[in-house]
Amino acid sequence: MNFPDTLKYTKEHEWVRVEGTTAIVGITDHAQGELGDIVYVDIPDAAATLKQGDTFGTIEAVKTVADLFSPVSGTITEVHSAVNDAPESVNSDPYTEGWLVKIEMSNPAEVDALMDVVAYKALVGQ
Repeated sequence: MNFPDTLKYTKEHEWVRVEGTTAIVGITDHAQGELGDIVYVDIPDAAATLKQGDTFGTIEAVKTVADLFSPVSGTITEVHSAVNDAPESVNSDPYTEGWLVKIEMSNPAEVDALMDVVAYKALVGQ
């Protein structure tokens, strides 16, 4: 299982890569493995303003549907449209090709409260 140490993680199994004031968000390798084959990603509001912890969409696998939670507060500036055409990229490459949204953070300090790789590994028993 892959756990990049340059990312931050949530207890809901989202990851965050920070580039300036933009948070790039996806689900973790652990999460995609638990979900199974991803068949659909639904992010209905491509310009939503979110608070940390808000639901911003769902991800559907063959066996279940899971909510997607915003790890930071801000406004969605981009939805990764390629994931709609190839949702399996979340399974094959969750940290590069399988990212889901970019969020312009309204409070970048929230990232500091997210888990580092050591804490996330402990959460998932790795």
